Amino acid sequence: MAEKILVFGDVGIDDTIALIYSYLNDQIDIVGIVADYGNISRENALANVHYVKNLLNVSENIKIYAGAEVPTHGRKPTYFPEIHGEYGLGPITPPVVTNESVNENFYEVVEIIEKYGDELIIVNIGRLTSLATMFILYQNLMNKVKAYYLMGGAFWVPGNATAVSEANFYADPNAANIVLTYANNVTIIPLNVTEQAIVTPEMVNYIDERGQVELVKPLLDYYYDFYKKRNPSIQGSPMHDALTLMATIHEKMLIYRTLPVTIVESIDSEARGQSIADIRPYENIKEKQGKQHRIAFQLDYRQFFNEFMTVMTKEVVG
Repeated sequence: MAEKILVFGDVGIDDTIALIYSYLNDQIDIVGIVADYGNISRENALANVHYVKNLLNVSENIKIYAGAEVPTHGRKPTYFPEIHGEYGLGPITPPVVTNESVNENFYEVVEIIEKYGDELIIVNIGRLTSLATMFILYQNLMNKVKAYYLMGGAFWVPGNATAVSEANFYADPNAANIVLTYANNVTIIPLNVTEQAIVTPEMVNYIDERGQVELVKPLLDYYYDFYKKRNPSIQGSPMHDALTLMATIHEKMLIYRTLPVTIVESIDSEARGQSIADIRPYENIKEKQGKQHRIAFQLDYRQFFNEFMTVMTKEVVG
């Protein structure tokens, strides 16, 4: 049976690839998408969700919700057109979203959670503002969810927003801490593993030749151009968000440790958004460490490669 998944995301290039992967995968059943601000504005995120959904002729049963427009600290978000393009789809400009196609009532997300309950997995692949809002308003309801998978954090590796911070946690560290404080059964998929989940230009060209979605190549060519300029030694584009969705159905693809985690909230600090895992083994501090969460630290790249290429081309790889 396919996993019922509710996605929270800002729907730039890597989010879009993740959604395409999930639409093509019979093991994943996307039941709703909350489109948030993040690398792009909420307005553009909504447009992208509808564009991809219509392009792939995806089920009309997938509900789309307008999520947060700004982080909990109230400062205007920074967008990144140099990474994701002006509208979040690289060189592509999606059609304008009509009012009747968008569910503006974010709080109707409650209906999905009530409907699926302990069958539901929530996957957050963008900023955590909307998900944190759900915990502020509906903590008991949110504790009925089966599991949470969060793309975020950088543990003892370089960040991508600052030297120490990953972008999703950096953008709204207060929201990240709210989720980590109140959510149960949390799995964190940090840069430690997502930056190993590389899709090379050769893989992209093969998908373009054999796959079913023409959108993949222009998106990932644009994405790779940015990464190549930033780091000339990189071999391809990291699939941060696709890996997070894969983790929900491929338990053995990643190796985890379970540790207490906190996020530095000081907005004007150089450490803002830093993800800190407490690895101290001392018995006398365990009670002070707080809730523990599962963090991915190692990726089986061969399994990632086989899975990604098999789903995206509909050919058995490996």
